[in-house]
Amino acid sequence: MKNFINEFKKFAMRGNVIDMAVGIIIGAAFGKIVNSLVEDVLMPPIGLILGKVDFSDLKFILTDDVAIRYGAFINALISFLIVAFAVFLLIKAINTLQERMAAKEKEEEAAEPTVKKCPYCDSEISIKATRCPHCTSELKK
Repeated sequence: MKNFINEFKKFAMRGNVIDMAVGIIIGAAFGKIVNSLVEDVLMPPIGLILGKVDFSDLKFILTDDVAIRYGAFINALISFLIVAFAVFLLIKAINTLQERMAAKEKEEEAAEPTVKKCPYCDSEISIKATRCPHCTSELKK
């Protein structure tokens, strides 16, 4: 049992798990902000344009106690679309940044010389060579 607890501690303290926990907490807070944006900022003008409709009150009444609240569903759907779009923009920005970093690393790798001149016969040889393939001279590192 102690080994199990130690293994769990090791797992929980890894960077990925902590990063994921922080992401979930920030995501929950972001979800509340988006929900407020949809319900308090976006939907009132949309409802006004559509004839003073309050989407959160839209429902099909089945019985006195049971109703299908499709207006709340519309609000949740719009919230989801906003969150999905924000995540899409974030991932797109991260991918662009990673591509730029990879291109920069490639440029740096390409900028490093791959050939050198043999000091004895002036031929181009691989930078890793220890002996010239043309004149067979032993090269200093």
